Amino acid sequence: MILRDRVAIVTGGATGIGRAIAIKMAEQGANILVSDINEDAANETASHLSSFGVEAAVQITNVTDPKATQAMASRAIDQFGKIDILVNNAGVAGAPGWYERSASTEEDWRFTYQVNVVGSVNAANAVVPHMRKAQYGKVLNLASIAGREGRPSLPHYSSSKSAVVNYTQALAGELAPDNINVNAICPGLLWTPMWEQVGGRYAMNDPQYAGLEPRVVFEKMIAATIPFGTEQTPEDIGDAAIFLCSDEASNITGQALNVDGGFFMR
Repeated sequence: MILRDRVAIVTGGATGIGRAIAIKMAEQGANILVSDINEDAANETASHLSSFGVEAAVQITNVTDPKATQAMASRAIDQFGKIDILVNNAGVAGAPGWYERSASTEEDWRFTYQVNVVGSVNAANAVVPHMRKAQYGKVLNLASIAGREGRPSLPHYSSSKSAVVNYTQALAGELAPDNINVNAICPGLLWTPMWEQVGGRYAMNDPQYAGLEPRVVFEKMIAATIPFGTEQTPEDIGDAAIFLCSDEASNITGQALNVDGGFFMR
């Protein structure tokens, strides 16, 4: 129970990786504010978290709106009295319909940066003053191995995740004097609804995957790029998040941890 009595906000915490992180943190004793735009899924996740004997609440939040993230932080303070952990997980792969297009559009660039980068900044700006006051905090940003090097398939997404890594380093340097750790996780290949859409786009654009079902594309990529030969899971990301948000990682900041089965080794 290494997060016992800690208070964590998880943006995009209703489904996927965010939900897995929230569950892992609840298992370790943290009280959770599930921040999401999907109210039904957020309520279901919060109900599940409560089964671990912790307190869970929901705040409907559009992270692109600074007023909404300020309301999110205020809700956490009102509900729990403090904020120990912020997990910036809310993210998108493109503007609506991105997976049906063969190339990135201007709207893909704008929308993706607004959610993935500006959304993380908005959430941190809302939470950090409370952490500074306490002289304690953990900020964890979700990046991606796609942000480690430019790839032609989804350049707007790769670029946004590279920006998240850079922002992580900048914020870590700024907040170190306040005893606030800032790190990132770069997930590898996880079979999620988002990746199913990614696989469909690869089948559309890349001749070597032409006509294949998204899951087949996914498995071929694992075989070709993951040394362990296995896919990663949301629970893998949750385990890494637990460590980086615990006091066992108190001397780690400004880092981006690849959880990718060896996909990216530099």
